[in-house]
Amino acid sequence: MDVESFDSKRLLEREERQYWDRHELDLGAMLEGPAIIQDRFSTIFVDRGWTALVGSSGSLKLTRSDAIDRSGAATVEAVELELFTNRFLSLVEEMGSLLERSAFSTNVKERKDFSCALLDRDGYLVANAPHIPVHLGALGVCVRSLRDRMYLERGDVVVTNHPGFGGSHLPDVTLVAPVFADRGDLIGYVANRAHHAEIGGIAPGSMPPDAKSLEEEGVVIEPTYLAKAGKVDWDGVTAALSDARYPTRRLEENLSDLAAQLASIRFGESELRMLARREGLDTVIRYIAGLKQRSAQALKTALGGLPFHEREAEEFLDGGARIAVRVSRGDKKWLVDFAGSAPVQRNNYNATPAIVTSATIYALRLLANESIPLNEGFLDAVEIRIPEGMLNPTFNEDASACPPVVAGNVEVSQRVVDTLIKAFGMAACSQGTMNNLIFGNDRVSYYETIAGGEGATLERGGADAVHTHMTNTAITDPEILERRFPVLLERFEIREGSGGKGVHAGGNGARRRIRFLEPVVVSTLMQHRESVPFGSEGGEPGATGEQSKIAENGEKSGLPGSGAVQFQSGEAIEILTPGGGGFGDRKPSQTTD
Repeated sequence: MDVESFDSKRLLEREERQYWDRHELDLGAMLEGPAIIQDRFSTIFVDRGWTALVGSSGSLKLTRSDAIDRSGAATVEAVELELFTNRFLSLVEEMGSLLERSAFSTNVKERKDFSCALLDRDGYLVANAPHIPVHLGALGVCVRSLRDRMYLERGDVVVTNHPGFGGSHLPDVTLVAPVFADRGDLIGYVANRAHHAEIGGIAPGSMPPDAKSLEEEGVVIEPTYLAKAGKVDWDGVTAALSDARYPTRRLEENLSDLAAQLASIRFGESELRMLARREGLDTVIRYIAGLKQRSAQALKTALGGLPFHEREAEEFLDGGARIAVRVSRGDKKWLVDFAGSAPVQRNNYNATPAIVTSATIYALRLLANESIPLNEGFLDAVEIRIPEGMLNPTFNEDASACPPVVAGNVEVSQRVVDTLIKAFGMAACSQGTMNNLIFGNDRVSYYETIAGGEGATLERGGADAVHTHMTNTAITDPEILERRFPVLLERFEIREGSGGKGVHAGGNGARRRIRFLEPVVVSTLMQHRESVPFGSEGGEPGATGEQSKIAENGEKSGLPGSGAVQFQSGEAIEILTPGGGGFGDRKPSQTTD
């Protein structure tokens, strides 16, 4: 039955009835508890103070009665939007579950360093599973870039990792496919992005701190068809990974994870097509648009409540590069302007517009503070300007002439969020880094990010030793780490006393020590080793991070936050991650007579 034929929900008269056959309840009917609703397969008890509202296909939404607007403002359309939102979320979550189960590498299977998303027919992010924020907000930029460059038909799947086409950094390989309804109309796109722990470059792990060009960071995959009209071109992608100047060291692992990504894409295509077949193409497209509109409205409401019309903030990378932002209220939209940020860097701390957009959307999602998927509906309320420079470098066809970007994805993204949180006054600074640790040799490659302290807020203290903001990965279990790699995990614990003090204290960082059982090259990409994670409203800053090399005799020597060092068998690395900043001044106010 068409939901648009109902103007508002209808409250059923009780007539002293307490038992209802589910098939008696039409779309839009509302039943107050206490009541029992039964069918052949289930019995549902609606308690006193609760109301059951009937949606499509006989589905029921239970709500506290005091939360329902008796004026009829909460329409069946709103209920249906909530139901479709959960259908979209279920689709991408199942895509992620399939990818996780099918993958070979520890990076995808154990650390869950991947993301899956649904995008509308214009290539804008609509729904995502709660995966990696730095991936998700960038996928829309990537899909729109590919759509403008390539002609996509039924059965096509495009693969790329190029930062100039919405990529983040080279280890993050993206697959995108258009989804068409049975009658040939485009419904939208499904996409996933997975971090491959090895994809070539001048150092194992493909995140070399000393890279001087994009080419030195690994294999650059120009946008190309992994599948065309349903036929998969494994020879083409194998050649791309093997014939580069700095080819991958783990070809079989790359191909296995790409196969898992492809399976996830095909599943997403099938499920979205089935949803359109079952519910109707126009209905699915209407609720995709409705979800974006809901997000835009949530953000407009939050922005309308801000106590300022314009505010500026700045943060500095440990190397001194400036991130500047100005947020200001316009006639129709707010403006987020990164003018004044640093020029292109000689090192790999260069981000891309996709990454900066991703970080901005994430910060806006925090500001909206509603239970809605992260999506690009937020862009209906905000304009983002990113001038050329560190946050918007120029790329051309020659990878050897393009700037390196690997730390721009993992580290600059975190520092952009730091700056935006400061501008909006939302919280104290969290650890502001992913604490990237990469090690490997000719036999193995491994990558992990390490948790740290969360920044405190007005409502509560920060959590200890958690991933925050642009990363949301797990960490490899000790048993799997030690089984698959030549290492011994000696310590992994909370770094007590590293969180900033305040009315609400910042979260503590972590201590992690890994001893190597074979010679390896260890690379680090880490921030907040020089600059402290700031406190807010008088709260104290969190402690900076540290890292050191420990010889077999226990002698320690300091390591840089960004660098590559050879370790011998028996030597260990110890990493102390930053704490979060505190919120509020604990000191008593000073008064004078």
